[in-house]
Amino acid sequence: MTGVREIYIDKVVVHMGVGESGERLVNAEEIVRQITGQKAVRTIAKKTQPAFGIRKGAPIGCKATLRGKNAETFMQTALDIVDRRLAPSQFDRTGNVSFGIEEHTDFPGMSYDPMIGIFGMDINVVLECKGARIARRKVGRRRLPSKQRVSREEAMAFMRERYRVEV
Repeated sequence: MTGVREIYIDKVVVHMGVGESGERLVNAEEIVRQITGQKAVRTIAKKTQPAFGIRKGAPIGCKATLRGKNAETFMQTALDIVDRRLAPSQFDRTGNVSFGIEEHTDFPGMSYDPMIGIFGMDINVVLECKGARIARRKVGRRRLPSKQRVSREEAMAFMRERYRVEV
C-alpha cells in the first residue's frame, strides 16, 4: 500500500441463506442477531426455482450489515474462526473479500441446540479507499476513477498487514 491510499473496511455483510421461510428462518435471524448484535433483515428470492421449492418474492434468508467499530471487532472474531487463512480466489477484482463459516457454533458464546440445528453463513467484506463516496453521493455524483478503486493485490496486502491473514 502506498502512503496516500488509505484502505478501510466500508462494511461487513453477514448472510445466512436458509432456502425456506418459517421456523428455520426465524431461528437463523435470531442466530445472526446474537452473533452480530444487530437485528437481521430478511432476504427474498429473486427467481422461482421449482426444483428447490422456492418462489420469487418468498423470504429465504437473512443478513446483517456491520459498519465501523462493529465491523472491525466482528472481522477479528470471524478471521480467528477460519484460522486467519484466506485463498486468493476469495478476493474479487474490485478488492472485496468473501468467505464462509460452516457452523455458527464456532462463534464464542454460541452452543449447539438440537432444536435449532447448525447454520452456516457467508461473510462479505467491502474494502474502500478514502474518496469513494463520489460514486454514491446524491449531488455531484461521478464515476469512481480506476486509481480510486481497491485492486485485488491491494486488498490482499491490506488483509495481510491489518489482520495478519495468510493468503
